[in-house]
Amino acid sequence: MLIDMPLDQLKKYQGRNPRPADFDDYWNNALNTMNEIDPKIDLIKSDFQVPFAECFDLWFTGVDNARIHAKYIRPKNTPKKHPAIVFFHGYSGNAGDWSDKLNYVGLGYSYAALDCRGQGGLSEDTGGTKGNTFKGQIIRGLDDPNPHKLLFRNIYLDTAQLTKIVANMPEVDPARIGIIGGSQGGGLVLACAALSPYIKKAVSLYPFLSDYKRVWEMDLAKDAYDELKMYFRHFDPQHKRENEIFTKLGYIDVQHLAPRIKGHVRMVTGMMDTICPPSSQFAAYNKITSKKEVIIYPDFGHEGLPGFPDETMQFMLGL
Repeated sequence: MLIDMPLDQLKKYQGRNPRPADFDDYWNNALNTMNEIDPKIDLIKSDFQVPFAECFDLWFTGVDNARIHAKYIRPKNTPKKHPAIVFFHGYSGNAGDWSDKLNYVGLGYSYAALDCRGQGGLSEDTGGTKGNTFKGQIIRGLDDPNPHKLLFRNIYLDTAQLTKIVANMPEVDPARIGIIGGSQGGGLVLACAALSPYIKKAVSLYPFLSDYKRVWEMDLAKDAYDELKMYFRHFDPQHKRENEIFTKLGYIDVQHLAPRIKGHVRMVTGMMDTICPPSSQFAAYNKITSKKEVIIYPDFGHEGLPGFPDETMQFMLGL
């Protein structure tokens, strides 16, 4: 059974969503803005502590003056600089519990987990966009005349800024940074790998935030992509602005960021995924020019994948 293209076609698919003409300038300017910020980093010891590590609430100032939160854990008594893992969570979620991060810390790695702004964690969303703010972060800022007001622009920059902060921790080797995430987190992995120069290895599990027009044309603008349908129904019911809308979404389409990636990427895809369809994932994967591989789960969708955590840890042991 197929819910999308056959695998041989997926491996050649180049995506449907338009790329804005000034895409590179857009992101170069965004990175310049981020790099000019004084992050005003605060490390506050957490109430949760374990004998072999130190656990901190890490706060920093991101773009638009938002205070961003992450969990940061570093092992005790490491004699030399060590690798670090940065984790990005799924849509609407948060950084998760402390305890599920300790396996990597037990290997002697530091570990950071971002709370995406405006979602289920502690990070601040300073807002300030014109247009719809009722529901949906993909479409947040879509009607603002300034394309820099797209919320996911800021979230992508938060991922790059956090990896920069982690790479500059005195205990971390900046040449040995790995990033991991699934769904929204998988999309953020690709965005971060494209925007941060520090990423050596990246694991992207069924990435979200890619090839919006393909998702729409497959009639899968539901679940995670439901806000696309909501936007058209409320703000462009006859699709008179369809090309304009999808082109603007192209600024935050990770397939267009993918050619910037320099690190080693492993993408993991379930062929039965109706949340983030395989073609939308391959639209990004096929544009990566650095070292890469895709792991296929033929009978699985957007769900837990047996063996994925173990294989990811083995992959990250090479940092």
